[in-house]
Amino acid sequence: MKKALVVIDVQNDFVDGALGTKEAREMIPRLVEKLEKTRDDVIFTQDTHKENYLETHEGKGLPVVHCIKGTEGWELLDEIQPFTTYAKAVIEKKSFGSTRLPSLLKPYDEIEFCGLCTDICVISNALLIKAFYPETLISIDSKCCAGSTPEAHEAALSIMKNCLCKIY
Repeated sequence: MKKALVVIDVQNDFVDGALGTKEAREMIPRLVEKLEKTRDDVIFTQDTHKENYLETHEGKGLPVVHCIKGTEGWELLDEIQPFTTYAKAVIEKKSFGSTRLPSLLKPYDEIEFCGLCTDICVISNALLIKAFYPETLISIDSKCCAGSTPEAHEAALSIMKNCLCKIY
């Protein structure tokens, strides 16, 4: 069985920066342990915006400047960076869902998601891939995710479960 692990947006701005949460910080040791043990192909995503973020559709709806390419907030968390050396890919994405992921994930029997934020980018990418590959097992490691709030995290997990993603 060929499996991929997709780590969504574990960047400084989502942990300690502009959109950081206590839950995101608390999740990091569990994610590091998961990455240390995995034998799966790993893909990392990075939320990536330009200086004009507040002028974009997303920026008008979520008016918090974050993940501006080249800034410290855009960088993957220090604890995560060592794992990128053996990653299959580290991809930038302009919005919640990545249009590059479907082509990278075609050959897998299971695709597992974790990362930040459960209720925005994790759910967007998990359901996007579920739509592309409806017969592929899509799983979510809930202990290695954190939402914008604990309630939003739980709501997103419930929605993904309803869409036949495996939640554990």
